[in-house]
Amino acid sequence: MVKITFVDNSGASQIVDAQPGVSLMRAAVDNGVNGISADCGGACACATCQVYVADEWFAKTGAPAEDEQAMLGFTNSVRGNSRLSCQITLTAALDGMVVTTPEQQT
Repeated sequence: MVKITFVDNSGASQIVDAQPGVSLMRAAVDNGVNGISADCGGACACATCQVYVADEWFAKTGAPAEDEQAMLGFTNSVRGNSRLSCQITLTAALDGMVVTTPEQQT
């Protein structure tokens, strides 16, 4: 299992366990994480699953692809450590990762 800590904009945290190979978005949705609406179901077509990846974990998630970067451009809360959680596949190397959800999703 991969343990992920989701922190919402108020600072409340929720730790979830997920199977390697699933997306970070799927782990959030399956565990009822607040702040991840995932309107497009993981198709990288809506940006409603944006997260801020803690700096020490960002490089381990891999570089965002062009389509992900384009979708992030539609958000009003993009930061240098923004990722779409639907585009991060969980692996053992991400065990312990911390992500924060924006105040509101676009």
